[in-house]
Amino acid sequence: MAAIITEKFRIHNAKQFKEDFGESASSSYIFIGRSFDWTDENNPPAPANAVGEEIDSYADMIAMKKVSTSDVSHGLTRYDWTSGTSYDEYSHDYSATNTSPASTSNNLYDSRFFVITDEYNVYKCIRTGRDSSGAVVVSDVKPTGTSATTLITTADSNAASGRGYVWKYMYTISASETIKFVTNDFIPVKTIGAVASVDGTGSGGAIGSSASDDGTGQWDVENSAVDGGIHHVSVTAGGSGYTDGTYPNVAIVGDGSGATCSVIVSSGAVVHVDITAAGSGYKRASINVDGISSIGSGSGGIVKPIISPFYGHGADPVEELGGNYVIANSRLEYAEGSGDFPTDNDFRQIGLIVNPTDAGGNTLSSATTLSALNRITLDSGATMPVVDDTIANAASITSGTAVGKVVSIDSTNRYIYFLPSADSVGNFNSFSAANTIFVGSTSKGTISSGGVSGAYPEVSRNSGDIVYLENRGAVARAADQIEDIKLIIEM
Repeated sequence: MAAIITEKFRIHNAKQFKEDFGESASSSYIFIGRSFDWTDENNPPAPANAVGEEIDSYADMIAMKKVSTSDVSHGLTRYDWTSGTSYDEYSHDYSATNTSPASTSNNLYDSRFFVITDEYNVYKCIRTGRDSSGAVVVSDVKPTGTSATTLITTADSNAASGRGYVWKYMYTISASETIKFVTNDFIPVKTIGAVASVDGTGSGGAIGSSASDDGTGQWDVENSAVDGGIHHVSVTAGGSGYTDGTYPNVAIVGDGSGATCSVIVSSGAVVHVDITAAGSGYKRASINVDGISSIGSGSGGIVKPIISPFYGHGADPVEELGGNYVIANSRLEYAEGSGDFPTDNDFRQIGLIVNPTDAGGNTLSSATTLSALNRITLDSGATMPVVDDTIANAASITSGTAVGKVVSIDSTNRYIYFLPSADSVGNFNSFSAANTIFVGSTSKGTISSGGVSGAYPEVSRNSGDIVYLENRGAVARAADQIEDIKLIIEM
């Protein structure tokens, strides 16, 4: 039995995942962890898809920051427009036997059929440029303009006259979206929902009611989309024996109406078709070349009208361009959260955790930031350890010794933030007030009365589900530094 998981399934999952970030019954956080070295610092290990890996990540977790709906976007593979590159054209029927013309992809969503320019405008390629023989040419004229209704035809140097690339302006990535979501490999995409039949993210953009005009060019594009318009006709076979010339006002027949084209014959073969009216409502369309008046007694000419996506080009960018990635962004600004994110140590692991709970109960976490570290306070006059020291409540670590790995130090308040570690036999034991703290055999001071904080960690260790995990080289933090974390999740 032959079967596939369709692109719509992946996009549906991406939408559902993205929606989770805004639901009251769900809570998602980006976290950092692992302040100590990998075995090989130059080659962080690949995360294992295993329970043990998740347990280790909880044990090494430092802090987490809540991800809001404004911190999440659908994403696309980034294809920069570059002069001298050939691009694929949109088509409704790529397959293993009908691959895309530039990248020879067997499905639309693996092909290069859209680009981003240096103005951060995104364009869909409606038609690839061709020379007089019908061969694909490179694009060497950048698409420009933001018209919601007019297609852009470029005069590429190697294209035959009038047969350059045809582009459709889709949307512009704003400055704030660029900062949050653009990477070297991915760009954000959204659907506002100007068309009532399209599920958008704009105000009132749910299916059945169109979104409000947000004043952007994208809203105009979505609102102006024509369902079932024919904007390109592909020449599948030129045939032979036809009379040279241009044959205007050829009707495109099917289940829509109003589409017409001009068929151009050269050296007895059909070489090109120009759209003169796009019409609307087409889901099935065809052109009978041999039935064109005065075209002669040739045969074998086959042309194929390209069916636009549901609701028309530009109506639903997420669906049309294949937005099955989710980009989640988090900016770690200095020691935010009153020190939840320490600036005196580095981290080597980031991840996304869903539905953690506050420490001491089953309350779904909702605070903006949370510390995953334990904390003790030393008496005045203590000599503070340094980050990455191993602390213990005895001069030598044996069975029953309380042990911790220091992650951060607040010398002013004499706070030690640490992660619990095992004693000599593998047990985890708690520090108590009045314990003397040692680093190796050296005494550092005594835990003050009430110095074992019940408020830390602020999150229940091992609660929630880690749904994304990434190991990387050390990222050093500093008091005047901001880290911009972007997680790319493919459905």
